[in-house]
Amino acid sequence: MFGLFKKKSRKEKLLDKYNKLLKESFKLSTVSRKESDEKMFEANQVLKEIESLKDE
Repeated sequence: MFGLFKKKSRKEKLLDKYNKLLKESFKLSTVSRKESDEKMFEANQVLKEIESLKDE
């Protein structure tokens, strides 16, 4: 209840985006390898952003 209006931090938003991209990549892996690899690449880019936030 108290966290109802709490805004997510940049790191939390990036983690959500990363998890979403991993799920999409997994779903696409049964259909199209190329599209799955593209989603995995995007997820890795987001992971690099998350890691760069840790350094700050």
